Amino acid sequence: MNPVAENLNAVTRTLPEGVRLVAVSKFHPVEALREAYDAGQRLFGESRVQELLDKRHKLPHDISWHFIGHLQTNKVRQLVGNVDMIESVDSDRLLRLIDKESAAAGVVSRVLMQVHVAKEDTKFGFAPEELIEWFGAGGYTSLAATHICGLMAMASNTDDESRVRADFHRVAELMARIKASHPDLCGFDILSMGMSHDYRLAIAEGATHVRVGSAIFGERQY
Repeated sequence: MNPVAENLNAVTRTLPEGVRLVAVSKFHPVEALREAYDAGQRLFGESRVQELLDKRHKLPHDISWHFIGHLQTNKVRQLVGNVDMIESVDSDRLLRLIDKESAAAGVVSRVLMQVHVAKEDTKFGFAPEELIEWFGAGGYTSLAATHICGLMAMASNTDDESRVRADFHRVAELMARIKASHPDLCGFDILSMGMSHDYRLAIAEGATHVRVGSAIFGERQY
């Protein structure tokens, strides 16, 4: 068995039933993705539009692609219709553009709203209070071709497990609050959080999807 398959199986064995693995394949060659595919993985996450499109063209059509990076507005049209989910909607402006381009393309885009709870200023996303206000104002009701499926977040980049756990707990509470306040939100049930170093903590706090890269593919090849 190749190292990628061994690593993939090792990670998969740690996942409870119902938790889905997004294999984060950004910066890794097509050959590595093929090894994971041959070992049974069908859900991959990429953070650069052109890289995702290139890999999508070269790999089997039954792969589910998630875009997980910061999405620039000038790349939206290229991405719409070519991914199963955009996990990183970090502004109302971006969401409206995705909706507009999806309607024009005749597709429905599935997205997650990205929440910023980490202590680093460099991460993108809505503050929890902003999302509460946005949903409270009914921002989702005017979407024509976009389905908001849940939330995505990253924890603070720290060795302090209590801080990481608190970040994940805050996002899970936010999701529960939004669902309780807006029962008309259908299919709002995905909570994507946790990476190679902290996904077990994320699962303990309610993650339904974890985004694991280096634990499967090794360190990135820039």
